[in-house]
Formats: sequence, C-alpha cells, structure tokens
Amino acid sequence: MEKKRVIMDEKAMQRALARIAYEILEHNKGAENLCVVGIFSRGAVLGRRIADKISELEKIEVPCGAIDITPYRDDVVIRDHIEKTEISFEVRDKKVIIVDDVIFTGRSSRAAIDALIKRGRPQSIQLAVLVDRGHRELPIRPDYVGKNLPTARNELVRVSVKESDGNDSVAIYNV
Repeated sequence: MEKKRVIMDEKAMQRALARIAYEILEHNKGAENLCVVGIFSRGAVLGRRIADKISELEKIEVPCGAIDITPYRDDVVIRDHIEKTEISFEVRDKKVIIVDDVIFTGRSSRAAIDALIKRGRPQSIQLAVLVDRGHRELPIRPDYVGKNLPTARNELVRVSVKESDGNDSVAIYNV
C-alpha cells in the first residue's frame, strides 16, 4: 500500500472535531438529552473527543460510549466474537450522536444503527463523521462532516489517532 498524501494533520483534525461539536450543539439547541456513541475503534476515540468538547462548552457531562458493530455487519460472518460495546447509560429517548472516522458505503453506519436500536429506542439518531469519501451503497447521509473527500474506489482513507497510532492524521493511500 502506497501513501498518496496526508489530507489532515493534527491541527486540521482538532479544528474539524471542534466544528462538529459546535454544529451538534447548534442543531440540538444545546446538550440537553444528548449522548455520543463512537463506533469501535477510531470512531470511539473521535466520539470521546467530541463529547469532551461539548462538555467543555456546555459545562455539563455528556454521556459517551463505544459500540461494537461486528455482530451487526452484513458483509462479514464472524464466529466466536467477544462483544466490546461500552455503553453505561440508557439510549432510550436520548438524542444519540453516532461517530465514525470515515463513511464510505454506509454499511458500518447501518450496522451501528441496528446495534444501537437493540439497546432501546432513541428520540433521534444523528451521524457525525470525520471524513465523507462518497461511494454510498445505502441511503445514509451524515449530519455532521469534518471533511468531504471525493476518492476513487481503489483508494483507502486511513484515520490515525494518537491513542492507538501515535499521531493524529488522515491520509489517502493507493491500494
């Protein structure tokens, strides 16, 4: 796999996540009844950062969790999977913000919605993504986008986060 170019560095990612947090607050008229659920693994990290920013701005704790979509995927058969979901709060009647690093076909987002609804019926579900690269196979559109990045199908967009990769960046690769 050959790295083509870096699309976002650490500062650009911070700005995009802060902008997403502000947009979420504006759209929802504050943080009341709001919670954030990130998709494992990098979406969970980005979700925590967005929840922290909202908490900092609104001076209230915003519940944040992480959801494992593996058992809900329609494109992979998994055996002997150990569930990693970490949601310690009720989602029933909440405004849930699902966070993912990259949206591509929409299949991960659909799986996250299925996994979330199994836990209760939220008041609403909104989707925030750091990168929207297009090529949807399902009628799913994010509500909040850090960067729109038109790509070819043979390219890969990789989000790196300090917590697991040692640095914050978004890069595009030729496959």
